Amino acid sequence: MNSVFVKMATLTRQDLNFGQVVADVLCEFLEVAIHLILYVREVYPIGIFQKRKKYNVPVQMSCHPELNQYIQDTLHCIKPLIEKNEVDRVVVVILDKEHHPVERFVFEISQPPLLSVSSDSLLSRVEQLLRASILKISVCDAILDTNPPGCTFTVLVHTRDVATRNMEKIQVIKDFPWIHADEQEVNMREPRLIPLKTMTSDILKMQLYVEERAQKIS
Repeated sequence: MNSVFVKMATLTRQDLNFGQVVADVLCEFLEVAIHLILYVREVYPIGIFQKRKKYNVPVQMSCHPELNQYIQDTLHCIKPLIEKNEVDRVVVVILDKEHHPVERFVFEISQPPLLSVSSDSLLSRVEQLLRASILKISVCDAILDTNPPGCTFTVLVHTRDVATRNMEKIQVIKDFPWIHADEQEVNMREPRLIPLKTMTSDILKMQLYVEERAQKIS
């Protein structure tokens, strides 16, 4: 019987511009995830959402132009940082009327400096893993307490040290500058940690979990 071997190549992140590949994949996923979080956690009325299909599963996406533009602008500004592997975490924070966080959906991101992949396996598992993460988000309301009425949201980006020093120089979109997060939006009283999904692939590792405030009603 003949043996079949697949030659594995060890590549740096610069080879074939893997940083851009990861940024494209991750920003597309984050856009879907943010929309779904806002729907599942009822931050906005369900009437502004429409059912669509992403990663071969049904999801809810906003059809509100201003909300969609904010999400797109945010991810457009994050994308260059992901390409350079300078993003540590992206956090979707749900805030109560007093702008105190009640939930934090945390996406911890890491990219391997060396990639051992075959041409067939580069992206083969990524869509399957992202689909599993989307499915976890879609049912997370079963394990989270109801939020108080009148909630809003914001997106925080935690960068690595090398990026932090240059953040003020980075302005991808005019009139959409980076600003330091308000401590009130970052810190949470007595959080409860709820793991949702861990994914590992050749090009990306990600941990998704929720930090939930113990007492949501003041």
